[in-house]
Amino acid sequence: MKKIISSLLICATIGSLVSCKSEAKKEAPAKPEVKVEKKAAFVLQDADNLINWTAYKTTSKTPVNGQFKKVTITSNGEGNTAKEAINNAEFSIPVSSIFTKDSSRDFKIKKFFFAVMDKTELLSGKLVLENDSIGYSDLTMNGVTKKLPFKYSINGKNFSLSGVMKITDWKAEKALASLNEACKDLHKGEDGVSKTWDEVAINITSTFK
Repeated sequence: MKKIISSLLICATIGSLVSCKSEAKKEAPAKPEVKVEKKAAFVLQDADNLINWTAYKTTSKTPVNGQFKKVTITSNGEGNTAKEAINNAEFSIPVSSIFTKDSSRDFKIKKFFFAVMDKTELLSGKLVLENDSIGYSDLTMNGVTKKLPFKYSINGKNFSLSGVMKITDWKAEKALASLNEACKDLHKGEDGVSKTWDEVAINITSTFK
């Protein structure tokens, strides 16, 4: 009888140990804590950015409108307000993204204007807001970096900028002459004079999400 009781006790002990091991195996391992980085309220790269420009031809200054379809924010560009996100943002714009609704014109601008310049696959720069209405961009084109002054306004999540760029400030006379020659007949007005103007109006809007 004692042997039977001893056997039962041994079996119960072994069963208990097995049960504990099984329960231990069922316990799920602790998951490592994943830290989620909080995103800034205003992110310029995520905004709807429209880069529009207006160039001019003929002596009567006929406007030619276009835009750049792509821009990359290369540094900064985030903040708790739209102004913080814009100020000190650095950017690059591929000239291949130019768009004027005329593929022939796009080709000529790329080949006879930008391709004539020095190292101008990209337009790059930095936006600096000096106060609540004016600023400038340190714009690099044709291997030259110059300040492009602009006026701007912020209305809620909408930022808008306007300025006038003088092409020869970036020592691009050769590129301008090249484009005018390639478009000689198209840039003639009623007076028969072919002219490509030295200025380009810049209008940029950013709508933050």
